[in-house]
Amino acid sequence: MPALVLGALGVVYGDIGTSPLYTMRESFTHTGLPLDEPTILGILSLATWALIIVVTLKYVLLVMRADNKGEGGVLALGTLAHRGLSSKAGNRAIMALAILGMALFYGDSLITPAISVLSAVEGLKVVTPALSPYIVPITLAVLTLLFLFQRQGTGRVGIFFGPIMGVWFVTLAVLGLMQVLHWPDVLRAFNPLYGAALFVDHGWVAFLTLGAVVLAVTGAEALYADMGHFGRAPIRIAWLYLVLPALLLNYFGQGAMLLHEPETLENPFFHLAPDWAQLPLVLLSTAATVIASQAVISGAFSLTRQAVQLGYLPRREIRHTSEHEVGQVYIPRNNWLLLIGVVILVIGFGSSSNLAAAYGVSVTGAMAIDTILAAVVAWRLWRWNPLLVVAAFSMLLVVDLALFGATLLKVPDGGWFPLLIAAAVYTLMTTWRRGRRILAERLYADALPMDLFLQRVSPQSPQRVAGTAIFMTGNPDVVPHALLHNIKHNRVLHERVVVMTVIMEEVPRVSPERAVLVEKLGKGFFRVVLRFGYLEQPHIPRALERCRRFGLHLDMMETSFFLGRETLIPSRSTGLPGWREPAFILLSKTALSATEFFCIPPGRVVELGTQVEI
Repeated sequence: MPALVLGALGVVYGDIGTSPLYTMRESFTHTGLPLDEPTILGILSLATWALIIVVTLKYVLLVMRADNKGEGGVLALGTLAHRGLSSKAGNRAIMALAILGMALFYGDSLITPAISVLSAVEGLKVVTPALSPYIVPITLAVLTLLFLFQRQGTGRVGIFFGPIMGVWFVTLAVLGLMQVLHWPDVLRAFNPLYGAALFVDHGWVAFLTLGAVVLAVTGAEALYADMGHFGRAPIRIAWLYLVLPALLLNYFGQGAMLLHEPETLENPFFHLAPDWAQLPLVLLSTAATVIASQAVISGAFSLTRQAVQLGYLPRREIRHTSEHEVGQVYIPRNNWLLLIGVVILVIGFGSSSNLAAAYGVSVTGAMAIDTILAAVVAWRLWRWNPLLVVAAFSMLLVVDLALFGATLLKVPDGGWFPLLIAAAVYTLMTTWRRGRRILAERLYADALPMDLFLQRVSPQSPQRVAGTAIFMTGNPDVVPHALLHNIKHNRVLHERVVVMTVIMEEVPRVSPERAVLVEKLGKGFFRVVLRFGYLEQPHIPRALERCRRFGLHLDMMETSFFLGRETLIPSRSTGLPGWREPAFILLSKTALSATEFFCIPPGRVVELGTQVEI
């Protein structure tokens, strides 16, 4: 358990743990609020209760109960909610929300590395203003190195993450505690009435401030998303006994200093430290933000992998960087796209203060989606009383929507960027999902039923040749197009013919009993169904070895895989809308071949093409 708690510190809490670098500063910088006692105490009160309500009550104590066989995240939550509903319209709405939640995460995964590392390096201005011109170049160098080392995987450097973040949170607590002990009157901000008074005194401006206060809870969704790596208990223990106290002490320490030394508003976090400790603090905060960025980037890789497995994105190259942790993957294409996006953000916005204007929109949107999906799970799967569901989740949703509404006001100042990314990702994912469904309908609309085909097969025709042929198909009840093409052009059948279907289930992992199904159809034909969870590697040769217990022995050196390759042609008939057709065709061209994705030996593959109107 201690090792898991330490590991959770390094992976789960990087994002939310680096929020003190900029939250208090941004709460005053662009809002126009006076830097006086009622305002400082009001903002501290809002940040405190945001951490308690959104993170502690909602995620740690409530949402983390909704695990899909130990796994968390919006995809797992959407799967659970999907199971609880029987109506098609409801299920479509649930899956649309889950896809939207994934899309919003991609926007967050771009901004988090940029704002985190940039805010840490900006501490150099506190050390000496002469270094100000070098802040952006240093930030770009750190981020470039971070993305270059992604191919090594988090496993190789993960052993250092936990201890560094442990030192970071202890440092947060000590720096804040020194100021709180000096000016203990700041502890009055625990009273939520100070937060309410802020709205009474300043009205609309106080609502604008929520867009900055939300920075204190960015990264809260990581507690749930990373539950599968560490388990519920270690994440809860780390939050309740170290992370939450350290964050509160640091925020209160910054508030105490601003009460008595308002001139430190330029960068209150780094002014908490004495002069001799500021440079070491810059180095420590840079290390902490790199770790936070690493966690978000790895999360984007993991989420992409799950989306590919479930058919929301085209197949792509996925490299596993750990022999023990299935979630530790590296996706080259995503890595370089993320790097390009992050570099554009750093150069385009230039400072963490400007980036803060774009930060929070995607996070709060994803949080609201989590609340809606969790409410469905509590109602349909946990069988909560509907009145209790409405009472509990409506309160949480009001908080989420208030934060989301406040961040929407940032759209003209940069908040449009994560929304644009989310809209683009959502459009691509829904286009791919819908296009694949239409393609399957086109391919199997006039397909020959397997039972009827077997009746026509005789010992004399077609001629049988030695060996085993495996034909992959999405519908095991009909004859694969590749099989018909092979008979048409080569006029032969192999001694053994395996019609194989791979099913990606909406569960993290499939139990061994359900992973392989073998059915003898007669006349040398077999139907094989392989099932994989969305966190499993679909390694076909390895999975076929399990067929031995069903009496089907396959020697890879005597087995040929016949795969169909579709050439897509735009069509004026009903199907995809005209504007989606080019996008779907382009996505299809970028998809990784089935040979590579399913780890099939290339020398044993025969591809047979066909043209399909889409």
